[in-house]
Amino acid sequence: MGTTYITHEDAFIGKNDERLVVKADKQKLLDIPLIKVDGVVILGRATVSPQVVMELLSRQLPLSFLTANGKYLGRLEPEMTKNIFVRSAQWKAAGKSEQAVHAVKGFVRGKLNNYRNILLRRQRESSELDFQLPLKKIEAAIAPINSTNNIDSLRGLEGAGSAAYFGCFDRLIKGSDFTFEARRRRPPTDPVNSLLSLGYALLRHDVQSAFNN
Repeated sequence: MGTTYITHEDAFIGKNDERLVVKADKQKLLDIPLIKVDGVVILGRATVSPQVVMELLSRQLPLSFLTANGKYLGRLEPEMTKNIFVRSAQWKAAGKSEQAVHAVKGFVRGKLNNYRNILLRRQRESSELDFQLPLKKIEAAIAPINSTNNIDSLRGLEGAGSAAYFGCFDRLIKGSDFTFEARRRRPPTDPVNSLLSLGYALLRHDVQSAFNN
């Protein structure tokens, strides 16, 4: 089970019985049972048949559209589930309530711990890499999370940890043809920033699907 990504320009996405079929230039590119599809993401100008649209909606499966360069355009969204308890909890977590602070703490803590673990792992893999300074900065941002109960302050901690991580991000890249100077999003100005933006756009599809279900 997973998300199906369609990257071929001018592909046609059709349905054959209970299978999703992708064709281009009179060749079959993909033939997969719909039961194995959690959602579809299209990058570029692929065409989707009405039968596929109806099938995805009936199965409560999202369909997201991105440009060929990875810019998020929007999505075809099935009707949201009617679980009133989930919706109520989501609304409470979207404001500045105790639930919201708890959720933000979890997001920030998880993100910064992931940064920390990536740097530690890369440092173990190569004796030439020394990430002690950014690690100290990230750990300094993690330390006050539990005692911080203001969302803006938590965002500040996230920003400080992210600045430390992206400050050494170039040294994490193994490919000699790729370099990174700073995070630039609108628009991304180099291959690494483009890949980061594409990754975030694909992640948005999965996160939004999780919230809506």
